[in-house]
Amino acid sequence: MAVEGGMKCVKFLLYVLLLAFCACAVGLIAVGVGAQLVLSQTIIQGATPGSLLPIVIIAVGAFLFLVAFVGCCGACKENYCLMITFAIFLSLIMLVEVAAAIAGYVFRDKVMLEFNKDFRQQMQNYRRDNRTTLALDKMQEDFKCCGAANYTDWESVPTVPKGQVPDSCCINVTKDCGASLQINNIYSEGCVEKIGGWLRSNVLVVAAAALGIAFVEVLGIVFACCLVKSIRSGYEVM
Repeated sequence: MAVEGGMKCVKFLLYVLLLAFCACAVGLIAVGVGAQLVLSQTIIQGATPGSLLPIVIIAVGAFLFLVAFVGCCGACKENYCLMITFAIFLSLIMLVEVAAAIAGYVFRDKVMLEFNKDFRQQMQNYRRDNRTTLALDKMQEDFKCCGAANYTDWESVPTVPKGQVPDSCCINVTKDCGASLQINNIYSEGCVEKIGGWLRSNVLVVAAAALGIAFVEVLGIVFACCLVKSIRSGYEVM
């Protein structure tokens, strides 16, 4: 009876963890979507490791939600196969998360180099392509920056007259405010460094969240294995 009571407690805790998994899954999907929106604003082209990372995060979140559903069904029905499947899939998710974290760390500098290169290339299409123009203007306004490194980068853009910058570079945006190029009304920081700083400031938050999710997943695997052992031994834990 003591073992049975203990397994009831484990089963209850597993249900609590499954709810936590669902919350983590929703959080991962939200983070992935947010990162993808930021990358789409920065108009990074091509399948670089950094541009694929949000897709991996979204996929892991969706898969974690599915795994949580499998675990819930397995715990509710006390099904040996479902609980084994739950534990295996949860272990695989942890491996993918570790791989994604390592990839994000290893390729962090490459992502910024690719972004810097792509940003400067897209500046050459300013006022030639409406989508590019809108994207660059929105990014400069949102991140309060101007050019790649600073406002002087616009001097090399053929479609922007010498001595001028886009109006989106202005601190106080008014029509043709960039034509006068008043330094005290122009953002001094470049967009590449500004966005890089934004990413770095969020690294600790993401790392803390990842550690929290990993801890919950380890507990989930342990409790699932305990329940599997109980089911295999033929105990009734309803």
